[in-house]
Amino acid sequence: MTLNPRQTALLEEVRTQGFASIDELARKFGVTLQTVRRDVNMLAENGMLARFHGGVRVEDSTTENIAYRQRQVLNAEGKARIARAVAAAVPEGCSLILNIGTTVEEIARGLVHHRGLRVITNNLNVANILADNPDCEVIVAGGVLRSRDRGIVGEATVEFIRQFKVDIGLIGISGIEADGTLRDYDFREVKVARTIIEHSREVWLAADASKFNRQAMVELAHVSEVDRLFTDAPLAAPFDQILADSGVQCVVAERE
Repeated sequence: MTLNPRQTALLEEVRTQGFASIDELARKFGVTLQTVRRDVNMLAENGMLARFHGGVRVEDSTTENIAYRQRQVLNAEGKARIARAVAAAVPEGCSLILNIGTTVEEIARGLVHHRGLRVITNNLNVANILADNPDCEVIVAGGVLRSRDRGIVGEATVEFIRQFKVDIGLIGISGIEADGTLRDYDFREVKVARTIIEHSREVWLAADASKFNRQAMVELAHVSEVDRLFTDAPLAAPFDQILADSGVQCVVAERE
């Protein structure tokens, strides 16, 4: 197929950034929302991009996640809003487990001024961020260090986390399918996240809009096992109904 110059530029923009909202693309290229939607629908139908509610992203692999450095800048503004919403909901003087992921790391930055926290983590980036909070005790799980993102995984990590029962288990995820299944790429990471769910009195999930309808290989859980979902855009069908049916509280971190 042949792309016009705008469509070619739009495709390059999304490939460079990894993610873009429909509003952002319309502003950048000086066209209407309807024009952008037609362009991205055509690109998605031809397998060049993947659509999700409110935006578009690079087409995903089901077996390998986007590179960590790229994920750090992917929808950074939305992740920052999610982090602020989560930090506002976390009470002082509570215990938490924080797992692997760039959204979770942003949440850790939002907790650096909280008092009396006890945080268990299998993420060295989270530990390093919260080390700047003198009123937060950080407990780092042992296990196999994953050099690409400083996550710690493996059976030793699972056994370590099984010692605890915390107030809040806060997890990120790579993809949420249309039936509410939560999925990730690394089965070792999934086993750790599964253990976090089982050893938390409340489970909070942080997932920006790009994670919905995104496929990954390994099943973690169903969204009905989550107590609160924090995201950065209103949910479209079928996710809004799935959360309502499951009794999951959805917190949308809107733009200020």
